[in-house]
Amino acid sequence: MKKFLITLLLLLAPLQVFAAQPLTPDQEQRAQKMIADLLFNDPNSPRIGAKNPKLTLVVFTDYNCPYCKKFDPYLEKIVEKHPDVAVVFKFLPFRSESSLTAARDALTVWRAHPEQFMKLNHTLMAKKGYHDDASIQEAQKRAGVSVTTPDEESFLTIRRSLIVAEKMGIQGTPATLIGEGLLPGWVPFEQFDEMVSEALKNR
Repeated sequence: MKKFLITLLLLLAPLQVFAAQPLTPDQEQRAQKMIADLLFNDPNSPRIGAKNPKLTLVVFTDYNCPYCKKFDPYLEKIVEKHPDVAVVFKFLPFRSESSLTAARDALTVWRAHPEQFMKLNHTLMAKKGYHDDASIQEAQKRAGVSVTTPDEESFLTIRRSLIVAEKMGIQGTPATLIGEGLLPGWVPFEQFDEMVSEALKNR
């Protein structure tokens, strides 16, 4: 636990620097563009769905979050129902050290073998309760992937996700950006689908 707290402080360190310095209007405009790029165009963040989407959803999630586990199956379902929708995954490992380990492993798989990401994502999300090292290894085995050591980019990607979440006021998971609105927490699929359909109409 002590190691995890130290790691979390390292992850959160850039947020304090980012928030401590007031920005000029020009800097704020550049910051907003940077946030938008990190949200929608970061190649290191896993994504599914349309290649040239009319609407891109951004889901902030955690492999130890029980409501994320309920919400995750909706994501493939929504892009199957709406072919012009894409979904981007952002990991916020707030809950425990295994949240960070699982997220880094998943991001490493995405970078090395993107076609294998969703299978690993499903197996990690299928675990009831919190992960430990053994359950993460078992999930990898079931998904047919292997991550000996997560790459450094996975750590940097999570840092960037935390910066974006802080700027958006997100403090928990799941949280889903749908068009101009933010859905905090879990809702039934029908309600989620209705929100996505409405956002598509406004595009």
